[in-house]
Amino acid sequence: MQRRTLKAWFLVHKWTSLVCTLFLLLLCLTGLPLVFWEEISHLTGADPEVAPAAQGAQPANIDGLVRKALAQYPGDVPLFFGWDDHSPSVYVNTGARPDTPPPQMRTAVLHQYSGELLPAAQFNEGVMYFVYRLHTDLFAGLPGMLFLGAMALLFALAIVSGLVLYGPFMRKLPFGTLRAGRSRRLAWLDLHNVLGIVTLGWALVVGITGAINTLAQPLEQAWQSEQLGQFAARYEGRPRPQRLASLDAAVATARKAEPDMTPAFVSFPGTGYSGDHHYGVFMHGDTPLTERLYRPVLIDAETGELTARPQLPGYMTVLLLSQPLHFGDYGSMPLKLLWALLDLLTILVLISGLYLWFKRGSTEARVAEIERAGLNGDAAADTAA
Repeated sequence: MQRRTLKAWFLVHKWTSLVCTLFLLLLCLTGLPLVFWEEISHLTGADPEVAPAAQGAQPANIDGLVRKALAQYPGDVPLFFGWDDHSPSVYVNTGARPDTPPPQMRTAVLHQYSGELLPAAQFNEGVMYFVYRLHTDLFAGLPGMLFLGAMALLFALAIVSGLVLYGPFMRKLPFGTLRAGRSRRLAWLDLHNVLGIVTLGWALVVGITGAINTLAQPLEQAWQSEQLGQFAARYEGRPRPQRLASLDAAVATARKAEPDMTPAFVSFPGTGYSGDHHYGVFMHGDTPLTERLYRPVLIDAETGELTARPQLPGYMTVLLLSQPLHFGDYGSMPLKLLWALLDLLTILVLISGLYLWFKRGSTEARVAEIERAGLNGDAAADTAA
């Protein structure tokens, strides 16, 4: 690699790292507890264990469950109804109006079979929600999400440029070399290089999926206007229905339409997920991967008849797969522990990078150091340090 090219890559790595490091540290620190969100919720009582259904019991009527939830919040309208895949419970999101934003929604959790109201913390309250908002949008909504997405892309570029520099610098040294006992800066440099290359694949995946996740709102809006718009056009000029057909019957219709799938959640008319005149029954599979891939079934909210089964576009599939991959929550505890370990190692990479920047020399000196290490190996790099 010519000196000019080497210098250009060094500057790319230096400045992309510097711009995003503090924000990446924040994301790594807040992301660590989010990996164990379910476990923390159980331990703190925010998500208590639900008693199993009695033998031979049948699920309660969905319309009755919705009425019980609305009785908890008089004046609200139903927004979403959903099933917990890991316990016999369901949730109902309500709000003052059909387009209530998530931070203002209220939630009732009920036993799916007995209909009993269960104690549960609101999803938009508490320490974990604070950590989640800090991690996803810095409490700044879409602008905050897009800003963090830009930081994630800079992080990906820093990783790629670091890999380019790793080759010539470590060409004459065995993999995993840690030259302790010489200069402090050299020891930190070796630590930075080793941990960086070990976590490279994971960090690149998490960075790119994180950037994709920040586009969730624009992608969902594009899907709604693109696919749902064509169905909404059939109802142009008609007011939103005031009397809704049975939700229980609508879900049964969706089950018949997609017999190999199970319902994940239902969106009510006006929420944006199914237009102003439909229930959107979102079906999914029963494996760790397919339970994240939804297939919407649109049911006319006034007549209860099946309207359409639109396919999700490719960009929505990418988004839905990116979300569990980013947090490592599509597997069991071993995968979560691996995600946590790699998160901690990435924090060390970021801290060591900051240390090296504080102990920096000129750009020319650092480029020369990489050149000497590539030509002569350990001795030259040690002399340069």
